[in-house]
Amino acid sequence: MQNDTQPLNDTLVSKSLSAADYVPTLDAMLARTLERIDLKKQQGLRTPDELWIVDHNDVYTLGQAGKEEHILQRTNTPIIKTDRGGQVTWHGHGQLVIYWLFDLDSLKWSVRNLVSHAEQAIEDVINECLRSSPSNSDNISAHARRDAPGVYLYADTTATDDSTSIDDNSLDNKIMLGKMASLGFKIKHGFSYHGIAINLNCDLSSFNAINPCGYAGMQMLRLSDFVAMQTDSEQTELEAQTEQQISDSFSYETVTQKLIDNIAKRHAGLIELRAIAPK
Repeated sequence: MQNDTQPLNDTLVSKSLSAADYVPTLDAMLARTLERIDLKKQQGLRTPDELWIVDHNDVYTLGQAGKEEHILQRTNTPIIKTDRGGQVTWHGHGQLVIYWLFDLDSLKWSVRNLVSHAEQAIEDVINECLRSSPSNSDNISAHARRDAPGVYLYADTTATDDSTSIDDNSLDNKIMLGKMASLGFKIKHGFSYHGIAINLNCDLSSFNAINPCGYAGMQMLRLSDFVAMQTDSEQTELEAQTEQQISDSFSYETVTQKLIDNIAKRHAGLIELRAIAPK
């Protein structure tokens, strides 16, 4: 498991973990959170918040109130009970997982603020990718839902151009295609951990063994089915591509960096929350 830590601003750092097993990652995340809580309580120290960018080895995780009945089929993939919110989900290669180790009280964020910032950051990045894709002729856009945490893709049945579809926050006249990103947080003494998972170019068949996030029949989606995404081998040939070819395709790394940048701006107060659409 490789570990690379980078400062994002004075109060936020990012930490990258590749090929990470779930249990030791969770143990380390909880230990760091408890350490930060203790430093604040005992010494009044505000430690830098952390974004953990994680590439997990295959695992199913079951939330604190998760129901075993949502596991439809037992496979060779381990099933781990964990302390986050939500039901059962899958993590694995090709899925971007970002854990938010934030001091919410110092940020003056409520739990609702945290969830909304997470959802809106995902919306921003996915919609930017969709806008840049010449193949998005069906006016597809990403939106959060009031009734079910996460980010979903919708096809607009009335819009005549991409900008109308993507900038319209109303879900009227939109047909839901499925879910691309999941959320599950844990709050302890005002500190958050766990976070978000976005399907970029993963194998979606692993979701067939569960009711994703507790929703029977929920169609899971991945970004690579809607925009051109480079494979690892293709990235080595980028220098030979034209600027237009590069702008028309994305890599796992470029999407990850866009999301990190968006979250860092929100953390610094440079991106404010949008109004939450009514149900």
